[in-house]
Amino acid sequence: MKIAVLISGGVDSAVVVHELVQQAQHDLQLFYIRIGMDNDEGDCSAEEDIEMCNLIAHRYGLPLEIVSLHQEYWDNVMEYALRTVKAGLTPNPDMMCNRMIKFGYFEQRWGKDFDLTATGHYATTCEIDGTKYLATAVDPVKDQTDFLAQITYDQLRHLIFPIGSMPKSRVREIAQEVKLPNASRKDSQGICFLGQIDYNDFIRRHLGVKRGPIIEIETGRKLGEHNGYWFHTIGQRKGLGLSGGPWYVVKKNIQDNAIYVSNGYGTSKQYGREINLDEMHFISGNPWMGQGGSHEITFKNRHTPHFAKGRITQVDGLQWLIESDEDIQGIAPGQFAVIYDKDQHLCYGSGVITLLTNE
Repeated sequence: MKIAVLISGGVDSAVVVHELVQQAQHDLQLFYIRIGMDNDEGDCSAEEDIEMCNLIAHRYGLPLEIVSLHQEYWDNVMEYALRTVKAGLTPNPDMMCNRMIKFGYFEQRWGKDFDLTATGHYATTCEIDGTKYLATAVDPVKDQTDFLAQITYDQLRHLIFPIGSMPKSRVREIAQEVKLPNASRKDSQGICFLGQIDYNDFIRRHLGVKRGPIIEIETGRKLGEHNGYWFHTIGQRKGLGLSGGPWYVVKKNIQDNAIYVSNGYGTSKQYGREINLDEMHFISGNPWMGQGGSHEITFKNRHTPHFAKGRITQVDGLQWLIESDEDIQGIAPGQFAVIYDKDQHLCYGSGVITLLTNE
């Protein structure tokens, strides 16, 4: 079987290569997707990644191809991120990157020549009545199905996740046992493909600075100033520069460039139990097609090991409503809510959060 393996220079994708080689029944080719920076500073992290990828390719005697999707990335993923932030919403560029770049343009141009594409994502798949489903990883802390919840069914059918059935600790053990060159390399952080770039610096470079007031929502008292509403998201606690905290961002007024905050870990202003969704996307089809009423689910509104329990109801067309069994912190418009079955196993898909229920 011909398999395209997406590698990043990190330990996860390196162990994917090792595991597939050990099976001794596949024709493997490695690919590294290169995305350049949006300025003239160069991309040192990419050079280090490519060097590591070359070491892995040499170790296993496999071909490595470095492919560029620079323009596609900036025209699609980062354009979406900046447009969403400027509108006062919270984007998820990692989800868009997976759908549009890794499993979009890459699949259309290179992956189509292979039977499958393998990645180091922490996820699994399963088949039920002939339909393939995205399913959660064994390691709940590392599970990345929430970053994959916008992919299409055609993309899912072509994907395998060889390390999704392993805890991260086992992945590290394998890398150390077989002495992979990146066995001790730290996991990457930050926006998909942008490495260690500082998010606020990135936003500042593209949207600039616009001073505005930070206001206590209960009293209307001005507590300080911020550099622009686009630097802040609902539920944010750090980076406000206020004393006497914790302070949470609970509302944004885009027209007046004002950020509203509330004090204390227990402030009710940062919580809600209803989440309105638009543009609902089901990866393997609507599991409740033709059924009325509400349905038991688990869900996430941010990247976290915790699955919240609740019920989901179709309101109209692509609009759905989640009613949570517990208080949910930081319900941010523009962000995605990811929908799972009630057993926290199957990832059905995701929808865009449209309204805060505590406003």
